[in-house]
Amino acid sequence: MLGSAKIIAFVPITNPEHSRLFYEGKLGLRFVSNDPFALVMNGNGTMVRLTKAGKFTPAGFTILGWEVSAIENTVAELKGKGVQFEDFPGLPQDDLGIWTTPSGSKVAWFKDPDGNILSVSQHA
Repeated sequence: MLGSAKIIAFVPITNPEHSRLFYEGKLGLRFVSNDPFALVMNGNGTMVRLTKAGKFTPAGFTILGWEVSAIENTVAELKGKGVQFEDFPGLPQDDLGIWTTPSGSKVAWFKDPDGNILSVSQHA
């Protein structure tokens, strides 16, 4: 039933201006609208509602991610735009911050201005 319906992503935020600069300016999502409840972005056809949540505690895990075809290039490009990648103790990450899973997939994590954990991944 819902397998053929479009997915809408929700990300809590506290400051729409900072979030727009990050999601549009650094990540390249397209701005759609700003209403009393959310800053709405378009991520390659997926609606991303940056929900104006007020005060909240970010989750300690990835809440939104992108599958990319060349993770090293993507990470380098994002770093060039000022995105800082996370270093997780206990995970063997390379100099770019990319972890290669036992199956050969690759993942790198970064945070948005509100501390939400986001990722880019390339799957084997």
